[in-house]
Amino acid sequence: MDAWAIFEAAILGLLEGLTEFLPVSSTGHLLLAGHFLGFESTGRTFEVLIQLGAILAILSVYFGRLWKLLTDLPRDAGARRFATGIILAFLPAAVIGALAHSYIKQVLFETPVLVCSMLIVGGFVLLWVDRLPLRPRYNDVTQYPLKMCFMIGLVQCLAMIPGVSRSGSTIVGALLMGSDKRSAAEFSFFLAMPTMAGAFAYDLYKNHALLSTNDMAQIGIGFVAAFISGVIVVRYLLDYVSRHGFALFAWWRLIVGSAGLAALMVWG
Repeated sequence: MDAWAIFEAAILGLLEGLTEFLPVSSTGHLLLAGHFLGFESTGRTFEVLIQLGAILAILSVYFGRLWKLLTDLPRDAGARRFATGIILAFLPAAVIGALAHSYIKQVLFETPVLVCSMLIVGGFVLLWVDRLPLRPRYNDVTQYPLKMCFMIGLVQCLAMIPGVSRSGSTIVGALLMGSDKRSAAEFSFFLAMPTMAGAFAYDLYKNHALLSTNDMAQIGIGFVAAFISGVIVVRYLLDYVSRHGFALFAWWRLIVGSAGLAALMVWG
């Protein structure tokens, strides 16, 4: 593996960790960056498998809270209710992701114009939702109704279109169903763990035979970079959105999507 391949893996890993938990579409950013860098991963596995670094970033930051949740499950009805809500929210993506896996990887992942378009559309949606005079009814993720959790899970399935954003779709869905901004982002964090872990395991199962030693080395570099940048984002995102909302991320989406379309028109 040459120096350029190491550089590409590190840059894309950093990009994954920085964007995974922001409502800007990490997959969209990775696909666009890879397109213009000329980066091609075997079976598009790199873009999925380095998410393990982002998963571990959440686990490292939320370990104490997760451990308390696990130890409280046998005796705390609230803990069991919250765990059930996360499972219900995860199920739609698990089913649809497994059924549409080949189409997502072979068609949607290979359409950069679609990625740019979804970034722009999602930017306008975020701006619209951020300015709505919403009156939150829920400010604690453990108190979300089970039906609401399942509905958020259905909305998350939109993120199988690259450029939509998993965190963006779940946050917008939660806000429109009555959550405040901080708890919407926090629920997205918790839902990310089973969703991304499931995507990682399924993609590795489908493509492990195709991966070479160089592929695994690149994935390892991307994983480490994604973990480091993901920890930074998870630690500071909740406080930021509580104070400032999502307008910054909406404008970022509009800029990146528009710049991507312009670059595709010029360079293809």
